[in-house]
Amino acid sequence: MKDALSSIKPVVRQLHAYTLKHFEARVKINQNENPFDLPDSVKSAVHKAMEGRAWCRYPPFVPTELAAKLARFAGWRSDGVLVGNGSNELIEAVLMVTVEPGKRVAIPQPTFTLYQLLVGILGGEVLPVALTENLDFDVPRLASAAAQADVTLLCCPNNPTGSNLRLDEIREILKAARGLVVVDEAYHEFSRQTAVPLLAEFEHLVVLRTFSKAMAMAGLRVGYLLGHPEMVEQIAKAKLPYNLNVFSMAAAEAAVEQFSLLQPQIEVLIRERERLLAELRQTPGVTAYASQANFIAFKTRHAAAQVFEALYSHGILVRDVSRYPMLDRFLRVTVGLPQENDQFLDALRSFLAAAH
Repeated sequence: MKDALSSIKPVVRQLHAYTLKHFEARVKINQNENPFDLPDSVKSAVHKAMEGRAWCRYPPFVPTELAAKLARFAGWRSDGVLVGNGSNELIEAVLMVTVEPGKRVAIPQPTFTLYQLLVGILGGEVLPVALTENLDFDVPRLASAAAQADVTLLCCPNNPTGSNLRLDEIREILKAARGLVVVDEAYHEFSRQTAVPLLAEFEHLVVLRTFSKAMAMAGLRVGYLLGHPEMVEQIAKAKLPYNLNVFSMAAAEAAVEQFSLLQPQIEVLIRERERLLAELRQTPGVTAYASQANFIAFKTRHAAAQVFEALYSHGILVRDVSRYPMLDRFLRVTVGLPQENDQFLDALRSFLAAAH
């Protein structure tokens, strides 16, 4: 095995894989999922679309119908849409066509760890830009880094902190950037903001979206990319053929066609986020940070692993993010159903009272 592993690039052998240990819990608020399932009418539309369809046949090589519906939904042009097996595949595709040894990628820290992992595998150099002490984006430093980078990656709102960039701040970074700027909008529905209007102004902007969060389809793996047609044509070279199955395509079409049924769920989660933040800030021993996503980052004076285990003993599953840069003693809690949020608060306060 030692000789076989010598075939693996040394830089890859030194990296830690992106992984998540599986836990079972009655309250699962650790992966930023939408706790509301897809409405029955959306599921029925998917089942109807699949009736009579031969499962032995490949899906369309280019899903033009889905791309057209996504373009109308997002307010962009259909030849500027690329569909992926979750937005993670599209992050990989963007980096595969841009990053090689000698290329530099500006990445805020802390942020979604997959970015840095893929850049490392591809042999690129990361230009880290730390968030501020309040876990906000440092726009002047980001603009400066973007001016030196071949690619700039911005998770807006940011995972795992929930901080966001205003459109004028994204525009400032775009104006300074010498290369591609990728805005990952996995949680944009919860911020009520999107960078899509900037696409008409900047040809070096790419916007990523997913159906795994607000769209309540984490189990079906659908994402899409918005950009100028010439850029999309190049990025498409790195995606796998037939990357999206017919069931997921049908579900994505049904979800955008019936988005009016999903919007009330999103509004409930936004209200719950603000309630949960207020409750955490009123809890002695907790420091909670404002968020524009469907999760909240918080810390206590205790080790994050200790808090995680205490909550898990009550059947509450959150995410320990203390290994991220700047996030010692931090955890991240997804906004769940109202009753789930209450159970989380009760369990956290019970632990803090006993550990005081």
